[in-house]
Amino acid sequence: MIGWAIEERWAPLLSSPEARFAARGEGKPLVDILHIVNTRAWRNAWLSGETWREIKDTVTGLRAAQYDVAIDIQGAMKSAVLGRLARPRRRFGFAQPWEGAATMFYSHQVQPTGTHIADRNWSLATAAGATARPEHLFPIPIDPVAEAWADAKLRECGFKEFAIVNPGAGWGSKCWPAERFGEVAKRLATNGIASVINAGPGEEELGKAVENASGGAAMQLSTTLSELIALTRRATLFIGGDTGPLHLAVALNTPSVALFGPTDPARNGPYGGRAVVVRSPQSVTTYKRSAAMEGGLSSITAEEVLAAAGEILGKTIA
Repeated sequence: MIGWAIEERWAPLLSSPEARFAARGEGKPLVDILHIVNTRAWRNAWLSGETWREIKDTVTGLRAAQYDVAIDIQGAMKSAVLGRLARPRRRFGFAQPWEGAATMFYSHQVQPTGTHIADRNWSLATAAGATARPEHLFPIPIDPVAEAWADAKLRECGFKEFAIVNPGAGWGSKCWPAERFGEVAKRLATNGIASVINAGPGEEELGKAVENASGGAAMQLSTTLSELIALTRRATLFIGGDTGPLHLAVALNTPSVALFGPTDPARNGPYGGRAVVVRSPQSVTTYKRSAAMEGGLSSITAEEVLAAAGEILGKTIA
């Protein structure tokens, strides 16, 4: 039996709403139990009785499952504490986790091997006893409601082939210029490929800038995570930087153009799937969280991105 503690907002990556309490299936393909947590809300209302009731219920659920092993991939205090509260016999985490104090909650500290973060995470599973390395397959839940929404939306828009362009990336230093996304959308449109702009919460103005730069060739679409999954499943192409929606597209095997700047694609790039990485030789790996655009990334031209799109699609983008 496998359980996973996950924040409410990310739960659709592991289960559709209808399948949360069901057995494994297409709505919940990877885990048996989901333990939903909301640590942000808990921190914001630390003294609330409701917060403590939710924490108590979470701990009760973790202990009721009687886990033998806890694996802390995140390496954060919150995830390490949850693993400890579950009371498994063995608790595995990195010897140098993201938050160093997390190690006090591990019974086994692991020195990871490999370069890519997915390979390093696999080191934890291996230490815990896993032997069969799975192929690069990442089953993503199917939510019937979101799938129906995506079909209806595409019919409404009249899209047959479409690209998802994702201008946001969390840090400004990982973002490619909005006007170039707009230029790419224009060129894709002349090749019969419409563009949908995915802009997450707080990125609406950035999405609007791409929409304006595209001259009407791209439209911004607001989605839930489940709807984004369904839409990405149907996309002809995905273009974006080093951020969650890119890795979602790769997991769904959607042809993807990955734009990299201050983060290293050898460590954080697309893992498996159908993807082409575009990175300027000028880019330096710093992992610096900055609002300013990274120089190497900003030097990538629309032509380079279109060439990469043509490569992954197996056709020339005129």
